[in-house]
Amino acid sequence: MPKINAATVAEHRAHQREALIGAAIDILVTEGAAAVTPASVGARAGLARSSVYQYFDSSAALLATVTEEAFRRSNEALARAMATAKGPVERVEAFFRESLRLGAEGAHRPAAALMNAGLPPACQERLVELHLEQVEPFRAAVRELGVPEPALTADLIAGMLHTALAAVDGGAPLDTVTGRTLDLVRRCLGPRSGAAGPA
Repeated sequence: MPKINAATVAEHRAHQREALIGAAIDILVTEGAAAVTPASVGARAGLARSSVYQYFDSSAALLATVTEEAFRRSNEALARAMATAKGPVERVEAFFRESLRLGAEGAHRPAAALMNAGLPPACQERLVELHLEQVEPFRAAVRELGVPEPALTADLIAGMLHTALAAVDGGAPLDTVTGRTLDLVRRCLGPRSGAAGPA
């Protein structure tokens, strides 16, 4: 029986499961979804394949878990960032600022890899659901502002976030991209946030 480096068996199992998930995400991002197998994940985590089967019974189960984890940590970070914001404009800004910070850390890469992995329809549907859950607080803040065509406005502003994320991913300075993006967002959200100012 392997040595347990934890106070309890439950804690030991939680640590091992977390290590396996981390290994699966790393393989997904660097090698693609087809490379995420119990054998490869176990090897990356330093565990025997038989140990992996105690937590995940197949490659599909690993990918299903990674699908959830690709969003859970980011969603929790975004929720914390928005929790202290006062008013809808500040919540939008907090969402963008934290999204770009997470992007600089590469937090979006697992989800991006999954989107392009040709997963089964059920997994693809779950990815869409998780993405919608992630952006809903931002879209709700835009609706609260009472801007014309709030759904379209949110989509257009989200386009700026995607462009900013691509810039950060390409090596542009995070602070510079964040500052410029937030300035443009404020201009888009109404006269009180500077929309009538010079371009």
